[in-house]
Amino acid sequence: MCGIVGYIGQRDCADVLMDGLEKLEYRGYDSAGIAVFENDVIKTVKSSGKLEVMQKKLIEQGKPVGHCGIGHTRWATHGEPNDINSHPHSNGRVTLVHNGIIENYIQLKEFLTEKGYKFTSQTDSEVVACLIDYYYSERNPLRAITETVKELEGNYALGIIFKDFPDRVYATRKGCPLIAGLGEGENFIASDIPAFLKYTKK
Repeated sequence: MCGIVGYIGQRDCADVLMDGLEKLEYRGYDSAGIAVFENDVIKTVKSSGKLEVMQKKLIEQGKPVGHCGIGHTRWATHGEPNDINSHPHSNGRVTLVHNGIIENYIQLKEFLTEKGYKFTSQTDSEVVACLIDYYYSERNPLRAITETVKELEGNYALGIIFKDFPDRVYATRKGCPLIAGLGEGENFIASDIPAFLKYTKK
C-alpha cells in the first residue's frame, strides 16, 4: 500500500507533504519522495528507506520551497526499493505519484518505447507518467489524463502536476483510495484523512 499526499495553498508545501506522509506511515513503505514547484520549476527529492532518511536528505540538499506539490511513500510492487524506483516519477512535463498496479504496463511501455520514450525506472508508474505526456500534445491536462485512464488496466490513485501549470494539482482514482480535503484558501489530496486532518475536516 502506497501513500499519496498533495497540497496547494499558502503554507510551506514541503512541510505539509512530509507531515502528511508521516501520518500515512501505518500503510507501510520502503521509500518516499516529494515534488514541489519552486519558482515555477518542479524540484524533486526522493530516497529509499524511512522518512528519517528523506528528512536528512532535505536538510542536506535544501528543502524545495513552494506552495504546490505532491508526495509519496512507496511499497514496492514493480522494481526493487531504491532511489530510482521511488516516487514521484517524471518525464519533464509530467510528474506524478501513484498507488496501485497497472496490469498492462508492459504493453504500454512497449508502445511508448516505439514512440521514442526512454525509461529510467522499473516501475509501472513511470509508464503512466510517459503515457500522460504522450497525450499532452495539446497542453490540455484534463484531456491527457482522460485519454490515459482509458488505456489503463488495473487499479490506481494518481496525484499529478504539470510543468506548465504550477498552480494546480490533478488527481484521479479507480479502485484505490484518494480523498480531497477542502480548506480555506488551500486544498489537499491524500490516501487517507489523517494526512490532512490537522488542517481541515471538510
